[in-house]
This record gives sequence, structure tokens and C-alpha cells, in this order.
Amino acid sequence: MDQEIRIQGEPLPVPAMCKFIVDRPVYENRSFYFATKESAELSPLATRLFEVAGISNVLISHQSITVSKSSPAGWPQLGPHIGAAIRAHVASGDAAVTPELESSLPPAEELRTRVESIIASEVAPSVASHGGSIDIVDVKDNVVLLKMGGGCQGCSSATATLKFGVEASIRRAVPEVGDIIDTTDHSAGQNPYYAAGQA
Repeated sequence: MDQEIRIQGEPLPVPAMCKFIVDRPVYENRSFYFATKESAELSPLATRLFEVAGISNVLISHQSITVSKSSPAGWPQLGPHIGAAIRAHVASGDAAVTPELESSLPPAEELRTRVESIIASEVAPSVASHGGSIDIVDVKDNVVLLKMGGGCQGCSSATATLKFGVEASIRRAVPEVGDIIDTTDHSAGQNPYYAAGQA
């Protein structure tokens, strides 16, 4: 069965991160983030991934898994081990995340309040110094939807800003957040870097 499971690696603008897209849902219509190996104790899938040497954190989202590494090894070396861990998990029939861990998530309203606080105190002042803005559009379950404005809208560095700065700050302060989604139309604005449909 595991030979039928197709997985495609997708490089990200942040070299220490790579997204692995599976040909079927591994955690259907949900997402969960694991900052450490210890936090993954109740996730059979994340536990398998942390067994790969050099993996520092894991985001499981529907049929994609985004992995960050602390290892100097390149993704061509780590990829086959990550793929094997994903295939072993899918073949096992285990849940990606246990119900016990899911039930530990705070309500969306609480998450929104905490994310708004870290954006106001840490993210917004930094982004504003470059002429940009970041606002929360919504929080659904543990998924945060953001919108960039000002100098960030259409900026060629928007993805890196989101991954390095905004996302890192939110995850550090509110580790229960799963997906962080940029809803910005980067094809709009005064000097759009992205062509329509590319954002």
C-alpha cells in the first residue's frame, strides 16, 4: 500500500522549511503545529517525523506537512526519510492527531485575543516601521487568517516577512495556532510584485 502513496516536496522561500504534499488527506480539513518533539507526544504522525534527525518543528495541515530543520543536511538528503515516515503513518491507519490533543485546544475567541495581543505589541510596530500593516481577518478553529496592507501589500519580501517575522512571533507566543494564512491580494496595491493569480 505504501508504494501507492505519492508525496511531492515543495521548497519554500525560507531555506530551513519545506512543504511535503501528500496525494490524500493526512489530517482532513484541520491543522496542528508542533514546536518540539515533546509537544508531539499525542500525534502519531508528528512523532514519526521527529524521529528523523534534524527536524525542529512540524505543521500538519490537511494533505500537506511543512517541516523545519536544524540540520545542515539538505532537503534532498532529508526528504526520503520524511517521505518514509509519512508513508509509514498513512499505512498504519493511525490518527494524525489524537482526540485528546485536539480537545486541549483553546476556543477560537481566546486564540484570536492572544494573537491580536502579540500582533499589537510585537508585530505591528516592526511592520509599521517599513510602511506596512498586518491585521487579523478571522480565526477559525485554530487557523489564523491575516491580511497585509501598506508597504507589505504586493511587496516582494511579503512571504519572507510572514514566515520569518509574523509567523515566528505568533507561533512563539501562541503555539496552539495551526495554519497561518495570508489572505492579501498581492496583485493589488501601488507597486504589486505578484502578478494576478500568483499570490
